[in-house]
Amino acid sequence: MDGSETGWGRQAEPAPRWRALLDRARLGGRGAEHPDADHRPDEPPPPTQDPLPRRAAGTGWTGRAQAVARPADASFDAEPAYRVEATYRVEPAYRVDPRHGGEPAYRAEPAYRAEPEPRAEPSWRAEPVHPPEPGYPEPQARGRGTASVESRYALLDTGYQPDPAPVESRYALLDRGRYRPETHPAPEPPPPAPAPAYPARPEGYPARIEPARVEWRAQGPDSELERATGVLRRELGGPRVLAFANPKGGVHKTTATVLAAATVGSVRGRGVLAWDDNELRGTLGLRAGSARHARTIRHMVHDLAQIEILEGATLLEHLDDYLRHASDGSYDVLAGEESPRFAQRLDQFTVKRVLELLRRTHDVVCVDTGNNVESPNWRTVMQAADQLVVTTVPREDAAFSADWMLDLLHEEGMGELADNAVTLISCPTPGRTSLQDDLERHFATRTRAVAVVPYDPALETGSSIEYHQLQAETRQGWLKAASVMLEPFAR
Repeated sequence: MDGSETGWGRQAEPAPRWRALLDRARLGGRGAEHPDADHRPDEPPPPTQDPLPRRAAGTGWTGRAQAVARPADASFDAEPAYRVEATYRVEPAYRVDPRHGGEPAYRAEPAYRAEPEPRAEPSWRAEPVHPPEPGYPEPQARGRGTASVESRYALLDTGYQPDPAPVESRYALLDRGRYRPETHPAPEPPPPAPAPAYPARPEGYPARIEPARVEWRAQGPDSELERATGVLRRELGGPRVLAFANPKGGVHKTTATVLAAATVGSVRGRGVLAWDDNELRGTLGLRAGSARHARTIRHMVHDLAQIEILEGATLLEHLDDYLRHASDGSYDVLAGEESPRFAQRLDQFTVKRVLELLRRTHDVVCVDTGNNVESPNWRTVMQAADQLVVTTVPREDAAFSADWMLDLLHEEGMGELADNAVTLISCPTPGRTSLQDDLERHFATRTRAVAVVPYDPALETGSSIEYHQLQAETRQGWLKAASVMLEPFAR
């Protein structure tokens, strides 16, 4: 619209007057009794203006404003009876209060007064200079110095930094790492007490004792013998049965059984027994032990039922009546029967009962198994043995018989016993032959270990065997061989 009352033809009035008219129309034509809500009593009255023109007396169009418009264009055929109706209808009861003038024009608000620039703060007064403490660096110059003082707000805009701590502050020195605590010299320790006067070293005493050292040295003969002796002295984890076997006769089975028992007994002192389990007139009883009585395995088997029920010292006392002893008391002997008719009575059950009885009273039982591999007592001893000792001499027939026996044990299901066996080669003559080297290499592949005992002239006659009469070299050889036999059981 153009700003007139009806919007047709009249010039636009100032904004304040037009706003007042619009307020009057919205308030429903209230008169003088309703003062203007926007009028403020404390403001001076506005200048009087001409009242609005009144509408003419009533006509056919009473209550309607005259249409004020531009003349119609002649080129358009307007209907003659058509009258343009005013777009704004004024109520007849509306009267304009002549005393009220138009609202005064809005006065521009005065511009905000610029905030007065804050006064510059006075510069910091210099602090009194303190003499530096001894041992501390001199304080550095302060950051501001005599530079011009700026406003704190300006300093904030340009990156205000607080003043550093005073140089003389110890906390600032600690932060910068320049502080060093005062050190006082440690008191001198008291003089050491005079060393006690020792008596003069006796003549021949070394002037200085060297500290102990651990050095590796190759084992000599003495260390090997000490090791073998230590093995025989250890706990064996229970009674052990050593079976000396070879189907061939004359291969030193009986000699090996007696000397093994004598060697172990000389170290352990007691608890060792040698049993002649030869069903065909064994000679172990003749070559070992003192013949204080003529009792053999036959007598013990006859009274076996009465002996088995005994315990402890009573058992040892009654069993001793059937055993023979070595001259030095190092081992016991259970002699075999000389009569060939008794061999039929040694069945597998009787042999098991005898072995169980001997295990109750002895720690090591050495058994001479005889030559018949088909006999029940031979097979029973093989099944009950903890260690098999294959005896042989450096001869081809003896080695062949021992090799065949190992094959037989594998076929009978005792291959583990054969693989863990110890081959014992006894030298019947002095010196060493090439066949002995071949036998050692061969049986080393079939058994766990191979032991060689040297020749001794005291054994050549075949008489009674006395351990203490053997040569030192022979005793040492048997000591090493016995340790190899019992080493897997030593604890």
